[in-house]
Amino acid sequence: MKAIVVTDPTAGTVGMKLAERPEPQAAINDVIVEVHASGFVPTELAWPSTWTDRCDRDRTPSIPGHELAGVVTALGYGTTGLSVGQRVFGLADWHRDGTLAEYVAMEARNLAPLPGDVDFTVGASLPISGLTAWQGLFEHGRLRPGQSVIAHGAAGAVGSMVTQLAREAGAYVIGTGRAADRQKALDFGAQEFVDLENDALEDVGGVDLVFDLIGGDIGKRSARLVRAGGTLVSIVGPAEARPTDGLAVDFVVESDRAQLGEIVRRVRDGRLRTNIGTVATLDNAVAAFNATERTQGKKVIRVRA
Repeated sequence: MKAIVVTDPTAGTVGMKLAERPEPQAAINDVIVEVHASGFVPTELAWPSTWTDRCDRDRTPSIPGHELAGVVTALGYGTTGLSVGQRVFGLADWHRDGTLAEYVAMEARNLAPLPGDVDFTVGASLPISGLTAWQGLFEHGRLRPGQSVIAHGAAGAVGSMVTQLAREAGAYVIGTGRAADRQKALDFGAQEFVDLENDALEDVGGVDLVFDLIGGDIGKRSARLVRAGGTLVSIVGPAEARPTDGLAVDFVVESDRAQLGEIVRRVRDGRLRTNIGTVATLDNAVAAFNATERTQGKKVIRVRA
């Protein structure tokens, strides 16, 4: 099968190449999925799980990508809950070969049914962005109606999901980003916008929840804005500063079939819009990942037309 592979941890996306790889085999509780579309997060090339297995053994050449939408073609021994021919989408295991390939083997529990009226490209754009936003807001941030939220990077793939889900939950959302991102963040539902290059973040005042996708100095300044009893939620590692009288939570997103179902249900009924930026074919994926122009939104690779 065709797949994108990486072998050099220092090369970044420049080190990616299209290659022929053996088709995967289904282990116990696995399914084989014919991949129709795959999402990609460039930062995963810096994750140790891209290069080594759980015992810290080298596993290159490895196939990156962990989001997918496709069709189940085979079931492993003992697999239940899915059937051959079923449309699915989901989040593959970090330590196994990923989804930038024509086929992938993954645990059935990490997949959810993809309704027939949802395009594969849309399905592949949802798992990391949607689950990260959902888990950060509701599991770790314990968001309640009437609370206020700072959504950093509100025009990006994750930030736009945070903005929309928080608004739907009845929160007041303050988006942040660059000046050029203002209108897009407002279009996704932010009620205010802070230009981090020109505005004073501190002018926002106290909020109940900060969803930090940036870290560094922005993360430190954000911690000081969390009200008593509030939460700083981060996906960029442990917070360098903590709220004086609140929680600081950093987490790694996990696959969850029920949550994926909630997310795609909102897409179908128009409560949630995807934020897709670059779409390319598998043959052109490496060039798309190395493009010099800045694009907002999710990178999606159409593996099959």
